Amino acid sequence: MCDGKFTISALPSARKPERVGAASTGMKNSILVSTSWRSIAGAFLAAAMACAPSGRSTEAASVGEDAERVLHDWWTGKRLTGDWFGARDTLEDIGLTFKGKYYGAFFGVIKGDGDASRGFWDQGVEFSAEQNFGKLLGVDALRGVKGFGVVRWRDSRGNADPNDYVQANSLFNPTNWASGTQWRLLSAGLEIGSEELLPVEDMIVLRGGWIQPQKEFLDQPLSKLFLNNTINSSKGIGGNISFSSSFSTWGGTLEVKPIEEWYLKGGLFMAYPSATSSANHGLAMQGFSPDASRNGLMAMGETGVTPGIGSAKLPGKYAFGGYWWGVDRASYFGENYDGQWGFYWQADQMLFREPSLSAAPDPLAKGPANGKSFKAPVNTEKPSLSDQGLSVFNLVTFAPKYNNPFPFYFHSGLVYKGLLPTRGKDLTLLAIAYGAYSFYQIEADQMAGEVNQSNYTGVIEAGYRVQVNGFSFVQPFAQYIFRPDGTGTTPNAGVLGVYVGVDF
Repeated sequence: MCDGKFTISALPSARKPERVGAASTGMKNSILVSTSWRSIAGAFLAAAMACAPSGRSTEAASVGEDAERVLHDWWTGKRLTGDWFGARDTLEDIGLTFKGKYYGAFFGVIKGDGDASRGFWDQGVEFSAEQNFGKLLGVDALRGVKGFGVVRWRDSRGNADPNDYVQANSLFNPTNWASGTQWRLLSAGLEIGSEELLPVEDMIVLRGGWIQPQKEFLDQPLSKLFLNNTINSSKGIGGNISFSSSFSTWGGTLEVKPIEEWYLKGGLFMAYPSATSSANHGLAMQGFSPDASRNGLMAMGETGVTPGIGSAKLPGKYAFGGYWWGVDRASYFGENYDGQWGFYWQADQMLFREPSLSAAPDPLAKGPANGKSFKAPVNTEKPSLSDQGLSVFNLVTFAPKYNNPFPFYFHSGLVYKGLLPTRGKDLTLLAIAYGAYSFYQIEADQMAGEVNQSNYTGVIEAGYRVQVNGFSFVQPFAQYIFRPDGTGTTPNAGVLGVYVGVDF
């Protein structure tokens, strides 16, 4: 009986979260918060129903269930802003999709030789849109025709870049967000793909417009989980030419897949000096504005295989590529060259896949006509492959030493998804990178009277990404940078930090 008083005895006891086994892939990443809000919601719902007229209790229960379902769908969804009260789904039905994300990280720099520690906060926001013209016009044959655009903002404050204190070569900057700061247009173009019109899905794909070469080639998703610039973005190549997410230019690519597991891709772009400068805001449509005659041609090519190995169908990617950067560059001994070139080799492979989640058995399967049988029910559905397990990624780059600061570079890393029980979507990360400076540069520095020459720089980064819910994560991380500027005179630096991200 409701007397206007609200006592704890009126509340249903909060249910303790059940511990879920490691094999239950679909439930491993349940968040305790999910259980707590369900308990609280149930408690207040019960109290409200106790005080409501009996004829309205059913209606109150229905409202409470709807509210709980909405909250659950939002928490487990992929976007912070949800489906915009249905508007987002309506737009996607006609092929228009919007995405956004915020990313930020605290970098606590600890240097040797008794130097004081300092902290930095770097951050950025990115928005993108895509229009599928096949869905818009209702023509299936045009579903491979898409328009796209991406814009970005990055923090330009002086205390946002930890490398101001670490003083590493920019290739090994602890953050990969230091170039192309403030608002920037990253891409705007058109994609034409064959989709399922040809024997192999996406057998032919053309992309063109104002695009990012770094997004078109050397695609290595696992490396994007790390913070250090060389692992995440520049990948060694960016130490020699303008190769990062901040380099946008006119160009186009053609990708062909003769068979499902083999592809060839080529691209031509406009090359120009100072391409990643923050001052151009990604709007250097004319190239190098002080002297357009210095613009040149950039060409990239790549071929690779993407096998699924063994009965576990372990995915992999093995690729070889090369590039030409057609902007004049003098050698370390004064000779002029028309450009720079180099090669790279990529090897990514899932090494181990956790046991797959078996489909629920059919209780009526394989039994006699009367349904009586002492045999256990038999699964009738093929079990889905788990995405949890251990993967490795590797990259080696080579460039001539006469006019490239980094003729040799490599990185290698490991990522384990779902290492801890009940945390099936969390990621455990470890990577190492090493870049050797040109011996010709060392000789040139010696001839110029430089006492200290750059020999090599290396970095180790480790982290653990906690997937908080469907649209956000928190990632504690650590970096240790050896010989930051390559000379040995700048103290080694340690970085302890926290990286956060939210998808809109």
